[in-house]
Amino acid sequence: MKQVLRSSGISSGFRVFFNFSAILALTSSALAGAGQLTSNPSVVNFGSVQVGSSQTQSITLTNVGNSRLTITQATPSLAVFTLTGLSYPVTLNAGQSVMCNVTFNTQSAVTSSGSVVIAFYDRHNRASYTMTEPLSGTGVNSGQLTSAPASLGFGSVTTGSSGSLTETLTNSGGTSVTISAASTTGSGFSVGGLTFPTTLTAGQSVSFSTMFSPTVGGGVTGNLAITSNAANSALNVPLTGTGMTPGQLTSNPTSLSFGSVATGSSASLTETLTNSGGSALTISQITPSGTGLAFGGITLPVTLGAAQSATFTVSFAPQSVGNTTGSLLIASNASNPTLTVALTGAGTGTTAGQLALAPSNINFGSITMGTTQNQTGTLSATGAPVTVSSVGVSGAQFSVSGISFPVTIAAGSSVSFQVTFTPQVSGSSSAYATFTSNASNSPAVESLTGLGTAPQHSVSLGWNTSTSSGVEGYNIYRATASTGPFTRINAALDATPYDTDSTVQAGLTYYFAVTAVSTTGSESGYSTQVEVTIPTP
Repeated sequence: MKQVLRSSGISSGFRVFFNFSAILALTSSALAGAGQLTSNPSVVNFGSVQVGSSQTQSITLTNVGNSRLTITQATPSLAVFTLTGLSYPVTLNAGQSVMCNVTFNTQSAVTSSGSVVIAFYDRHNRASYTMTEPLSGTGVNSGQLTSAPASLGFGSVTTGSSGSLTETLTNSGGTSVTISAASTTGSGFSVGGLTFPTTLTAGQSVSFSTMFSPTVGGGVTGNLAITSNAANSALNVPLTGTGMTPGQLTSNPTSLSFGSVATGSSASLTETLTNSGGSALTISQITPSGTGLAFGGITLPVTLGAAQSATFTVSFAPQSVGNTTGSLLIASNASNPTLTVALTGAGTGTTAGQLALAPSNINFGSITMGTTQNQTGTLSATGAPVTVSSVGVSGAQFSVSGISFPVTIAAGSSVSFQVTFTPQVSGSSSAYATFTSNASNSPAVESLTGLGTAPQHSVSLGWNTSTSSGVEGYNIYRATASTGPFTRINAALDATPYDTDSTVQAGLTYYFAVTAVSTTGSESGYSTQVEVTIPTP
């Protein structure tokens, strides 16, 4: 398109032509070269950041256009993000850059997604623009070690051996944890199967072994200490165990002497085997040696727990005159697998004596629990002297005293002894007192019986007489709680201000109250309560 313009100062005989299409093209090109702002990186992702800490990343802002830009403001959309490093206004010529920092300040274990909005002014276009930079980050809790189980109890472990338990450590936090050491205190405790350093990511676990290898008997306490860079940098796991000594068999007495026993008769003595160790043992065999020596009253095999005992009899029945020596060879799986009890006796040509026991049965009747009653028994020898070597009582509530063993009773003579009954529980009790001797009728057995009864309790009650007129008598009420309910316990009115309650039970607490009853039958309210606790026997 062409247009002729006239202008003063130009001769009227000339024409001036302007090409407007060329001018328009030039203007369009200038607009295309306006300022343009870019960021590097275009998106900022902080990833996982421990709660309570912060992380900073840099952003480079560049003017990739052809005109000058002025950054006027940069505003984060969330409070957890902050931007630093820009002093406004910031002017960038074409191709020029500026660097700033964005910081993620974690406050809680959540994911935060936001942005920073950058406002700038384009001087060529004389217009304001904004650019949005996406921001994101996740707050995670710090690493935290937990133990399962929280404590380790090994129970009883035989000395010289080992017990092993598994312990598991788990990172229950949100960041990795590095375990640097594990140590134990307490005799016999150790740890194995864990290498250092060991790193656990969030939620990851590691298992290892903790051992108890006692060298002596008795209880042991200790601790497993785990050192790491977790929030709980020192984690402690309590350790307990008991060293248990192996089974050990002992005999009581360590040897048996039957003294003189008439040929054709027999004498019996009592032998007790005890497990003095800390673990169970089994007696598998008892072998007697020596003429006329034997044992009975025990069935093999027999297992004895720690501190348990087994009692049996050993007999000597000489067939000829003269001394006899022998032994009991006792085999077991104890730490001393072979135990020997020496046996001695002498056969004589004389007739063996007889031992009489009187009375053959002692009945103590009813005895209040916690009290003691004694009765007297008598041992008598006939025909020949009798040597009584021991007595055994089968019931824990009965005992024999007043006689020392061994005791020799001359023919026609007697010795007395006391039997004591001390009931600890209510109900019938029975036992046997067995006297072992060299008499031909050994052993002599006395039957013991008694009845333990709970002590009877009663409460004596007394009160002040009513000052009101026309009172005919009083009623007594009882409850097992201060709030009631109360129950009348007297069958008829009490004319006097006192009474006795003989129906109370040991170990209970009662509450008593009294009312006054008039001649017309009217009854007053309860008096002040009285609390009474009946003792336990």
